[in-house]
Formats: sequence, structure tokens, C-alpha cells
Amino acid sequence: MRLIRYIYREPQPRYGWVWEDLVGPIEGSPFGEYRRLEADVPIEAVQILAPVTPSKIICIHQNYTDLASTETDHTPEVPIMFLKPPSAMIGTGETILIPPQAQQVNHEAELAIIIGRQGRWIPAEEAGAYIFGYAAANDISARDLQYRDGLFARSKGFDTFCPLGPWVQTEFDPADAVITCHVNGELRQMASTHEMLFTIPRLIAFASSVMTLMPGDVLLTGSPPGSSPLEPGDLVETTIEGIGVLQNKVEMSSSPAP
Repeated sequence: MRLIRYIYREPQPRYGWVWEDLVGPIEGSPFGEYRRLEADVPIEAVQILAPVTPSKIICIHQNYTDLASTETDHTPEVPIMFLKPPSAMIGTGETILIPPQAQQVNHEAELAIIIGRQGRWIPAEEAGAYIFGYAAANDISARDLQYRDGLFARSKGFDTFCPLGPWVQTEFDPADAVITCHVNGELRQMASTHEMLFTIPRLIAFASSVMTLMPGDVLLTGSPPGSSPLEPGDLVETTIEGIGVLQNKVEMSSSPAP
């Protein structure tokens, strides 16, 4: 199933499912009891939103072997974890805004795990039971602020800095899927999920050893090499084989610098 959140005719967002190029509403919660209604609305007629509303966005740093070996002189022994605020999330078709405080904003294409049920201290061998599905994501980062601060909260926490979508794919094999990022049609990143340093079950076990995972929470699994700067007017396309294309334009924020 391809799960989306969308707006159609009424202003209230709702969950739906996609069959071919048609959207149907979902009654109930996709993380509990629900019923799929007929898919009869063309997908181009709806406004697609970020597919979930998480309590937190958990991110993993340096989780691809090539990146870990080139950025540091050693590979991490445990996952390096940080958080993004839920307010950073946008959906496919929405605009990434470059804040006035930043001089260099980079893309980082990633596979996102969507948690399906509450869990704490989840054993790696049971992690699959806690996964609802997967989506494409982009960990947008103000690289100059990241280096200046030495921390990630500001550089990765701006509004619009976590595109996610275009939907959640519940039928997906993450073992060896190709991730690519194109900017204005130019290939910037390409890798396979097979190249992850820490496996998905291990990431879920590690994250749940620190904090309770809730339904709808998002776990970004790290970005492969090739992150590069974005400019106003760019079109960023994050594609994951078996999921789809997350597409976002880039513009300058209209807000004045503080």
C-alpha cells in the first residue's frame, strides 16, 4: 500500500491510499484499525502533504561506508544519532526555503523508516514488527552553520529542512534499493541501501534503547556521499527504487535575518 496525507475539497488533511494514479480515502488510523475506501480521485487533483505527523524525526549520521571512511579516520562503533523537529517536515511538491542565516545549504538523500507501533528496547530480531513502511527523505543541512556550531540542532532544524514522501510504501524491500539525488536533472548522489554501515534492525534497536518510538515517528537512515550545495531555483529529486520520487523546489526565505 502507498499511504499519503492529502487535502481534497475540504481544508482538513486526511489519510489516503494510492492505487495506480488514483487516490482513495482511509477511514480510521493507518496505525490502528482502518478501512480503505474506493480510490476514484485522480492524484493530480489532490494536494499531497508530508505522509505522516511524527512526534520526532530521528536521524543517523555517517551511515554509509564510503562516507564514514572519507569524512573521518575511523568508522563509528555505534550509530551517531541526532534529531530534527517535526516542524521541519514538508511533502513532495513543497518548497525548501534557504534561511537568511545560512550561506551554504546542502541536500542529503536518505531512506526513511516509518514506525508503526510503540516500542522501547526493541531487539534487532524483532524490529521488522515495528516498521509500518518506508519513504524517501532529504536531510537538508545548513553546512556552514553545522561547522560553525559544532552541533546539528540549528543547521538541520530549520522549517522545510526535512522533505518526506511522496508517500509511505508499506511493501518495500530495503535490502538493496538504489537511492539517487538529482539537482536540475544532474546526478549528485547514488548508492544502494546495501552499503549502510548499520542495518535497519540495528538502527531501530539502537534508537529504541534511547527513547520510546511512537507510531508515525520517522527514522532517517543516513545519506550516501555526494551531498552538495543548493541554490534558489533548483529542483531537487530524491528517488528510491521501489518507492518513488520526492520532488522539491528551492527558494530563498522571505523572512528577514534576525
